[in-house]
Amino acid sequence: MRRVESTVWEGLVGPVVCLAVGTPVLIGLARGTVSVTGPSWLWALLLLAFLTAMVLGTWRAEQLGPDAARWVLIAQVALGSILVLTAPDAGWTPILLVFTSAIAGYLVSLRGVAAIIAAHTVVVTLAVVLTGSSPAEAAMVALLYLLLQVGTVLGVTAHRRELEAHERLAVAHAELRATGALLEEAGRTDERLRIARELHDLLGHQLTVLTLELEVASHHATPPAEGHVRQARATARELLGDVRATVGELRRHAPDLRDALEGIVAKLPEPAVHLRVDEAVRTDEARTALLIRCFQEVVTNTIRHSGASRLWVDVTDDGQGGVVFTARDDGRAHGPVVAGNGLRGLTERVEELGGRTRFTAGRGFRVVAEVPGP
Repeated sequence: MRRVESTVWEGLVGPVVCLAVGTPVLIGLARGTVSVTGPSWLWALLLLAFLTAMVLGTWRAEQLGPDAARWVLIAQVALGSILVLTAPDAGWTPILLVFTSAIAGYLVSLRGVAAIIAAHTVVVTLAVVLTGSSPAEAAMVALLYLLLQVGTVLGVTAHRRELEAHERLAVAHAELRATGALLEEAGRTDERLRIARELHDLLGHQLTVLTLELEVASHHATPPAEGHVRQARATARELLGDVRATVGELRRHAPDLRDALEGIVAKLPEPAVHLRVDEAVRTDEARTALLIRCFQEVVTNTIRHSGASRLWVDVTDDGQGGVVFTARDDGRAHGPVVAGNGLRGLTERVEELGGRTRFTAGRGFRVVAEVPGP
């Protein structure tokens, strides 16, 4: 289920129109200039119930969940139809049905929307007939509201497709950035390993031979050459140690975690990502790659499912050489967490390195991944 309205201002349009349509009728009922079927207070109560259903269907659809939101929509369709049929000569009340069809475009399939439009068209036709109008007038008014509903739903459909395309683009952006960071570092790693092997095989071998030759020479040298030979032997040993240390450092070197994570969300329009990486965090290549993938999954999950506008990610040291990855958003996650393929994959990656994950929902979605040190 997609978010029905993307901003508060868009969500205000439906209730404001509902009040604009219903208020003149209520004033007319109070003055006795408008008549409805049944008690006036009952019509006013039905209007209030319709307005409540509209607010729930626009602003609270995600909190309700897809099933409850659809039941609210059914109630709105029924209430709107009753309002129109019980006040057939009360102005522009069929406009309420047009907005109901628009909301339906976000909550149900096109087939369901078509059924609602058809039902609304029948209701409008009956309402016009109840006013004593001719069949031709009834057909004209019904056609007018049919076209209004179809046009509104087409606009909603275009809006939904735009949101979906924006979402897919943001997800692809994050995935591409993460893959690029891993590929770029893989290239650097290959180059570092090649240099390390060259240093070890060439310089290391030659320095080892030089050290052995100087060792032999030190036993045969006589003063004053003996002192210089011993000094050269010590220097060769130090140089061999430096080469071995450099080779080890090249093999252990990991990419800069902060730069890699920041690159994934660079130029990402939404959500706004607040990233913090402790200076004490030290990771090897395997753990850096894992954290990049965890970060990518959290970002794409936030874009696809939570509807959040902000995401906070903290990478901290656990005090024992391990890393704690914590992410939370301000989305509308609720109820028990059902892990999909992405979260299961994240858990499997963490467990491969001996870590564990926790997922919680409530006032946003929260992910905690604890990865022990190497």
